[in-house]
Amino acid sequence: MAETGKKEVAAAEKKKAHAPRNFKLPGGVWRYSRSTMYSKRRLMKVKKTATPKPKPKKKPKTIIKPIGGEKNGGFRVVKLKKERKFYPTEDRPKLKRTRKMVAFKNHKRYLRESITPGTVLIMLAGRHRGKRVVFLKQLATGLLLVTGPYQVNGCPLRRVNQIYTIATSTKLDISSVKIPEHLDDKYFRRKKPQKKSKKDEEEIFDTKKEEYAVTEQRKKDQLEVDKQILKVIKTHPEKNTMLHYLKALFYLQNKMYPHKMKF
Repeated sequence: MAETGKKEVAAAEKKKAHAPRNFKLPGGVWRYSRSTMYSKRRLMKVKKTATPKPKPKKKPKTIIKPIGGEKNGGFRVVKLKKERKFYPTEDRPKLKRTRKMVAFKNHKRYLRESITPGTVLIMLAGRHRGKRVVFLKQLATGLLLVTGPYQVNGCPLRRVNQIYTIATSTKLDISSVKIPEHLDDKYFRRKKPQKKSKKDEEEIFDTKKEEYAVTEQRKKDQLEVDKQILKVIKTHPEKNTMLHYLKALFYLQNKMYPHKMKF
């Protein structure tokens, strides 16, 4: 018995290791594709037998009842489930699954990498479009606080959406500029005119609208910020060029393509 066991072990050792039909070539690509292996293994000849699922028995919708009485003797068909008596004229709207609503004040504020404090931006919309302004800081709503300065190109302190600006490679060092803390989103909101309860006879023909007027506080803040930025511009090695650059309007001429330009 021991000899036969040794022979079996020796015969098993003599057998060569199984070589797979398909293997990976250098570079991680298989030698044969999936469709080629399908035909080589003759899988199309294999009969696939699926176990048939038993069909569920249909429940009867009606039932036959005999009609009682002396002269009656027939049968009637009765529905097991009664039909609805009322149908709405319009389909009810289905509520769609929506993502969790987040308040606007809790939204994340993003800022382009090219926009940093002191970067010169080009305005693309609004009454000051085409002007070059200096970026000061980003407000809580995500809007940018910019200034011309007003003494240079007539653009005052204002809020701008960053999608309506082009960031240039020109930058000023405004680390020494102190921006007042009260310059926030509430500061730039315009006050709505108070509603009048009853109109007098004299006010009926008064059709003049209240015009917006700049407050003294806003004028004071504008002078304070502009004074510091002008001081930074004067210390710049090319102060004259910088002043002319901020004064000049940006516009496109023939054969000037924005996607090929360096700002």
